[in-house]
Amino acid sequence: MFELHEALARDCVFVGDLPLCRLLLMNDSQYPWLILVPRRADLREQCDLSSDDQLLYLQESNICCGVLRSEFGAEKLNVAALGNMVPQLHIHHIARFSKDPAWPKPVWGQFPALAYTDDRLAALVAQLREVFAACVELKY
Repeated sequence: MFELHEALARDCVFVGDLPLCRLLLMNDSQYPWLILVPRRADLREQCDLSSDDQLLYLQESNICCGVLRSEFGAEKLNVAALGNMVPQLHIHHIARFSKDPAWPKPVWGQFPALAYTDDRLAALVAQLREVFAACVELKY
């Protein structure tokens, strides 16, 4: 049975469930940062997904990338599944800008997270739900 890792639950905000993945927003206002977590038990690597789920993940990842471009004007997209600290398969989708605080380095370990204000977080989650619901089935 799928259960979200405690670190992801602590550091992220639930946006909704796509057909395969749980869509999360990293609570770090320095970067538009989405995370997809396939809702399957005991996955560590993308290659652990079934062939059908790999295709579904790719579709959902492409939607994330499109949203980061259209809604935030991403100059570059960083998409990565590290899992060194959180073993559960989760794939980061980060909009990057030449003026963001970590540019051109990776975001990990550069600066402490800067949480969204409550109002900005609520508005952003509503925006993301609306945009994703227009592209794919989204439950929240």
